[in-house]
Amino acid sequence: MKQILYRLFEHQYLGRDEARQILQNIATGKYNDSQIASLVTVFLMRNISVEELTGFREALLEMRVPVDLSEYKPIDIVGTGGDGKNTFNISTTACFVLAGAGYNVVKHGNYGATSVSGASNVMEQHGVKFTDKVDKLKESMDACHIAYLHAPIFNPALKAVAAVRKNLGVRTFFNMLGPLVNPVIPTYQLLGVYNLPLLRLYSYTYQESATRFAVVHSLDGFDEISLTTEFKVAMPDKEKVYTPEMLGFARCTEADLDGGESPEEAAQIFDNVLHNKATQAQKNCVVVNAAFAIQIICPDKKIEDCIAEAKESLESGRALNTFNKFMSLNS
Repeated sequence: MKQILYRLFEHQYLGRDEARQILQNIATGKYNDSQIASLVTVFLMRNISVEELTGFREALLEMRVPVDLSEYKPIDIVGTGGDGKNTFNISTTACFVLAGAGYNVVKHGNYGATSVSGASNVMEQHGVKFTDKVDKLKESMDACHIAYLHAPIFNPALKAVAAVRKNLGVRTFFNMLGPLVNPVIPTYQLLGVYNLPLLRLYSYTYQESATRFAVVHSLDGFDEISLTTEFKVAMPDKEKVYTPEMLGFARCTEADLDGGESPEEAAQIFDNVLHNKATQAQKNCVVVNAAFAIQIICPDKKIEDCIAEAKESLESGRALNTFNKFMSLNS
């Protein structure tokens, strides 16, 4: 590792196979926490290359606990995190809106490393028990169109670096990798990223895969569609910049989307949205992310129709009913 670090400090890049081997070594405990912290810090100081990202991703997918839920053709909505915005759990809430609308979702999530509350924090606040049992996950899919996968259970490398990530408290390349390594390898994905270079990198990485995807980025730095400003959506066949007004939404502020100071506060906002008691800004943000996820699955649908579908799921109570059923099965 010392030789690798010297090379990286001299602005050299890792090859694809080299990156894969390093991740495998991390997972098997061959490096200490200080070495891992030094390694991840390098990628805060320069952009990660396609070869490096691909090698790291291949290693994580090779070592994953595989889960075959391909019969459901599911979607995942997931952001990198690490945007420094401390938003409430927009992607997780949007997943239940999607499931409430009848779409199959496999949500891949983790504890918050750079924010107060990750998806797994909110699930735990509601008493959800994480599992890797395929029968249990299929039961959840059959009953309520959604299953939750807690990342460290399915990937030993993510578990191995959890303490280092939490202690560093800054984004690392594991933020970039998290959305790319859902062990189900879902049919569809809505991926949120915190800057435009990463949007390009994700788009390039996914062009080679069978996954139908969209990568989204709000131009003021949010790793999701925030409705605070213009946002870019990149799909396999097109890219487009939208304004909130183009879709009939009012702009909101960063403060409108704050996730609070504890997992309890974040969980309360999550509940408020599903109970249709949240602020308009919070509801709109969840609806628009769910709407673009619907359009990935149904590319022929106009985005306005997708928005109406997501709103109906939330305002009719179907999203809440889905979550309640999910909790009863998974607690």
